[in-house]
Order: sequence, then structure tokens, then C-alpha cells
Amino acid sequence: MSRIGKIARRTFLIGSAAIVGGVAFGAYYVNKAIPNPLLDDLKDGEAAITPYVKIDQTGITLITPRADKGQGSYSIQAMMIAEELDVDPTKVTLTPGMPGPAYYNGAVMDEGAPFPAYDESWIAERVRGMMFIPAKLMEMQMTGGSSTVKDGFVKMRLAGAVARETLKQAAAQRTGIARASLQTADGHVVLPDGSTIAYTDLAADAAKMDPVTDVKLRPETEWKLLGKKMDRLDMADKVTGQTVYGIDMAVDGMVYATVRANPGIGGDVLSYDDSAARSLRGVQQIVPISHGIGVIADNTWYAFRAAEALEIEWGAPNYPATTEEIFAELEATVDNEDRFDHRQRNDGDVDAALEAGDVIEVDYRIPFVAHAPMEPMNAIVQVTDDACHIWTGTQIPLFVRNHAADITGLERDQVYVYVLPMGGSFGHKLEDTHVQQAVELAMAVKGTPVKLTWSREEDMTHDYPRPAAVAKARGQVKDGKVETFDLSVAQSSLMTSWFGRLMGPLPGPDATITTGSWDQPFEIPNYRVTGYRAPDMVPISSWRSVGASGNGFLHDSFLDELIHAAGADPLAERIRLCMHEPSRKVLEAVKEMSGWDGPSMGENRGRGVAFCMSFGVPCAQVIEVTNTEGGIKIDKVYSAVDVGTVLDPVNLEAQVFGGVIFGLAHAMNCETTYENHAAQQDNYHVFEGMRLFQTPEIEVQALTNGDKIRGVGEPGLPPAAPALANAIFAATGQRIREMPFNKHIKFV
Repeated sequence: MSRIGKIARRTFLIGSAAIVGGVAFGAYYVNKAIPNPLLDDLKDGEAAITPYVKIDQTGITLITPRADKGQGSYSIQAMMIAEELDVDPTKVTLTPGMPGPAYYNGAVMDEGAPFPAYDESWIAERVRGMMFIPAKLMEMQMTGGSSTVKDGFVKMRLAGAVARETLKQAAAQRTGIARASLQTADGHVVLPDGSTIAYTDLAADAAKMDPVTDVKLRPETEWKLLGKKMDRLDMADKVTGQTVYGIDMAVDGMVYATVRANPGIGGDVLSYDDSAARSLRGVQQIVPISHGIGVIADNTWYAFRAAEALEIEWGAPNYPATTEEIFAELEATVDNEDRFDHRQRNDGDVDAALEAGDVIEVDYRIPFVAHAPMEPMNAIVQVTDDACHIWTGTQIPLFVRNHAADITGLERDQVYVYVLPMGGSFGHKLEDTHVQQAVELAMAVKGTPVKLTWSREEDMTHDYPRPAAVAKARGQVKDGKVETFDLSVAQSSLMTSWFGRLMGPLPGPDATITTGSWDQPFEIPNYRVTGYRAPDMVPISSWRSVGASGNGFLHDSFLDELIHAAGADPLAERIRLCMHEPSRKVLEAVKEMSGWDGPSMGENRGRGVAFCMSFGVPCAQVIEVTNTEGGIKIDKVYSAVDVGTVLDPVNLEAQVFGGVIFGLAHAMNCETTYENHAAQQDNYHVFEGMRLFQTPEIEVQALTNGDKIRGVGEPGLPPAAPALANAIFAATGQRIREMPFNKHIKFV
């Protein structure tokens, strides 16, 4: 899409922004305009068309509504706008703006289309093209699914282009020089004689005119920012400690709070004794809340101490009490036709093939894992009779607003959410239980801001983890080739649990049960992947790379087993089976990067390859390991990805690095287990990531053979676990079919 049509003056395009004495620009990206709530109250000299560019006499503000949780979203959104606006992104102000329905993410639901990403048929593309409709109707202002760049690539550049051309038109009217004869550079309109007029000087004029919407986007060959090596715009503030994260935020007059919620998530409070807690220094109030007790105090440390002193009798939640019981339920689910959920891959005749005999059959397990970001959950909330103000880091600001309105009884437009940078998330801040708790506490002290902070232990044990899963895999090989692949996966429904907390469970099958396994670009004669839905148990949530985080391990590990049983080369057979050209080129690239066909690695050394397409991004990895006397040492990781178009090569490499390390760390060491309904891992010493001395050298190559723009925050993760498992097999002969691997082998 390179053009946008004429727009009506009294509609807005993709949101709204109130500008005092200034002008706002943006881009029309959906067919139906969303009513602009600001237009009725506009004053002279004000304009509110879209939210992405705000210019007044004091400066330029770029509004970047996708949340930043360390992945650089503010920076890349600003770069996309600045590329067309012709401004230096280091000289403007960035803000996420106030949340609103018009900031919906039109790309976040693409994964819900019932077609694999490599299917580019007419019907598949047509359905994907319509996925923005439910996102719009459900007001999905959400950051996730590696969709920030994918969603913003056209509309944010158009926002900059419309702003640029409208400012040129304002200059044309002032000077009498045709707009076509004007240029722009560094926040100025440039006249033919070389003189300039600052955008800020033209803002009041531009506010009085209709925006120029018949614009063309600049081709990639003319980009000055995108595609080039660039520094993250937030880097200086972060390394100098100036970034204000949610946990750093303070407002005048606030009090401090924490909570103790039922260790069995969803269970009630049967009784409690707060006498000891009330006697402690600094305690102001003890407040019952949903499923727990809150403490309001003079500072956070006092609140923590008082919460520890509470004596509480807890009721049992509605799920099995132990990990063993949960996995027994999962085992009873897999291949149970009464719990069949979906089968989106069913090529050839798997049943007939398996009945012929010579079946290879193995089982796999995926554990629960917590998100465990460095910054625990926190929020500041102030409730009055006519407003609720919320300061927090969140990926779901409109859901935060809606839930707060439900709790307080206020109208939604009386709830104001100020989105702050986050100290990590990995999906953790797709939840707002902590905000709801803070709202309940703030209602107990109306008018006073309450800063709620979860302790590390509360954060770890009340996380909604990645789903646990079991899988049964059966297959056959013939004439040195993989002939039959049959994978059955059982887990509880992520969409019932997570999305149910947001706005109610979605009807129909839950594709996340098999995402990352059914949708892989391989052509096997008999090929079937089936999802079975276990009962709702421990409440679960979206974790970095979602379904692919576990299914990438299940699918590729079993594929590797079959390839070895066939006596084929692991990489060559994957390339032969691959039917998607960009994916095949990724496999070929990692083969070349790693010197796969080179000399033997020698005794006690091994390398494994794995592939997973997730979020439309094919990613292949080769991992080299050494089997030392003390355990497995991970030496090097080669990773090749194809995102279609590389906008920020430096951050792309960093995101793949992070995905690899996150995937390896959790595969090696991490799981969340349950006893008496409660999570047992309550801090990092028992949920240990990869240590610095264990971190391998990582080499990344980005390809651009795909014809669509993609995100890369998550696709680097899914191949890491199977590539490591396959490397361990190559070095030791030991197959590991359960995470974490440290249950079966040591690492050094």
C-alpha cells in the first residue's frame, strides 16, 4: 500500500491526540473511520486527526503506542515515522500517548488465521487481510506476537508522509511556491532558494487546513534511517539510569502497598488474623481484596514485612494440587478422542502407514515455566469519585482501563492509563491482576495514590506460566527418508485461560496447542499434527513465542529422531523436505555459516540443527557442544532468520541473541512445579537462567527473501531447545525428550 485516499475533515484515521495550539498528523489505514471524540471540543488552532505526529510551537512529538518492554519498540516506531517526516529522531519527544480504541493492533491476530504462514494462496491471503476486523472490533491495543513492526510498517510511515506533505502545503500557501517545488530536511521545509521554514513555525497554519493525504511512500532505496545501523533512541537514558520504569514511578502524596494472594491462584481467603501485621511500624491499613489481603504502609519495605506477618487460611482453587496430578491429566488427554480439539495438518494416510508396522514411537514433556522478568509487577492507582488514574507498564492498556472501570463503577472515559517503560515482560505484562488489586486498594483510600509492588516471591508464585504439555509422537522411515510423521499434543487452552481473563474465552478450537508444529513448511508423505485440549487447570498465559516455544521442541526433536533413524544427514534431509523457498534458503544459510559439511568435530563434540517457523519468520539454528568431564558445554550458536525486510539490523541481531539465550536457559534449567496448588519456585536461585560463563558465542545472519515485513522479537527462541537437544545427542548418544534438560544431564 503506497497511497491513501482523501479523508473527511470530521473523521480521524488511526486514533486521536489533543494538541493545544498545534497540529496532529497520521494515516488512514482502515476502510471505516473511527469517530474522533476530540473534534467536538477543538479550539482555534487545534487539530486532532491521528495520534502519531504532534507539532506545535514548542517542538515535535512522535506518539509510539506499542509498549516498550526492552525490545526497542519506541525506537523503531519513531524511526518509521521519522523516515517519512524528515526529522532527526534524536531531536523529538517520544511518548506512548493515551490509550484508545483507535490504537488497535491490526496485525496481532494474523496468527489466528487457519493457514500456515508459508501458504500464500489467494484464500489464505484474503483471510489474513480480514484479521484486522476482529482486532478492531475488540479494541486490541496490544503489544505482542512480534507484531509492532508488522502492524506499523505502512501506517506509521504514512503518518510521517501525510504530516510532511501537509506542512509543505502550509509553506506553499505562505510563500506562494508550489508544494511540488518544496523539499524537507531535518524538521524544516526547504524552499528552492535554500532558505528554510521550521515545522514548528508552520504548525498553526497546518492546523487550519485539511491534511494532504494523496501521498507516496519513499522506496527502500531512498531510506535514510530504516535499514541502516542505528542506535536505540532510549539507550543513553537506560545506561545512565534516567529511564523511569513503572517501579521507579512516583506521584505526590502516594502511599505504598503490597499484597498476599492465595498461593493457589483463584482460591479464596477463608479467614485471616492481621493483629501482628497491624502492630508493625509504618502500617496504615489492612485491606481484604479479591483472593487475598493487601497492606498499605508508609513505604514498600514496611508493606512487605506486614504482609509476611499476616496469618491467612486459604481455600483451595479449582485445579489439581500437584504437578504429578496435572501431568496425569495431560497424559489422559493426549490421543483421547473425547478431548480432540483440532487437526490442521493431515497429509497422506497416517493411519494406514502406521498400521504397516515398523513404527518409531516416543513421548515428550514440556513443563510450566514462569516469565520471571527483572521488574516485578507494580502499579500506581488513584481513585476519586469521578476519575481513576493508573500509572503502570502494560502491554494491554485498554483492557487495564476496562477492568478498572468495571471495579470502580466509573465510565471507561473516566479511567486514564499512563503507560510506562517495562523492565522486561516476556508476556508477563499481558496480565493486569496486579492493577486490579491496586484499584481495589485505592478505593479503600479514595483520593490518595497507592503504589502497589509485588515482592519477588509474589511475582514468581503468582505468575500465569507457559502451559505444560505432553506429546506422543509416532513415525516411520523408508529408503533413507522420513515417510510418516504423527504428533499429538495435549495441553490446557491458553486462549480460554489468558484471553478469558481479558474479556472472556474465545469460542472454538485453540490453535496455540499446536502452533509451531502443525504449520511447519515440510512435505512429508504422511504428516499429521493433532491438538487435544486438557481441562482448565493452573491458569496459564502467553510466554515468549507462545505455542511455538514448546511445539518447536516437540516437532523438531521428533523430526531429528526420524532423520537419524533413516540414516540421513540431519540438515540435508530438512532441506530436502522443505517446500518453502525462503525457509529452504534459511536452512542453506545456517549450513554454510556453521561449516556443516566440513571436517568431523571429533570425540566428545557434537552439533545439532533445528528449524521452526513462528510468526511467519523461518529460523534455523546450529548449536555446537562439547561433552566435558563436568557436563555439557555450549560452544557456539549459528542462527539464520528471514524477516522479509530488515529495518534495524543492530536490534534484529540483539533480539535473536536474546531469543537464543532465553530459549537455551529455560531448556537447560527452568520449570515451575506445584505442591498443594502453589508454585514452588519463588525466586531466581531456584529458577536459574543461563549464567554468563555458560553463554555461547552467537552468530546471526538475516536474510530478506520473504516478501512481507515481519517481527523478530520471538522467532529466535523456538529452535534453540531442539537444536541443543539434537547437539547433545550428537555428542553423547543420549536423547532428551523432556525439559528442563538438567533433569537428565549436567551443564558447565
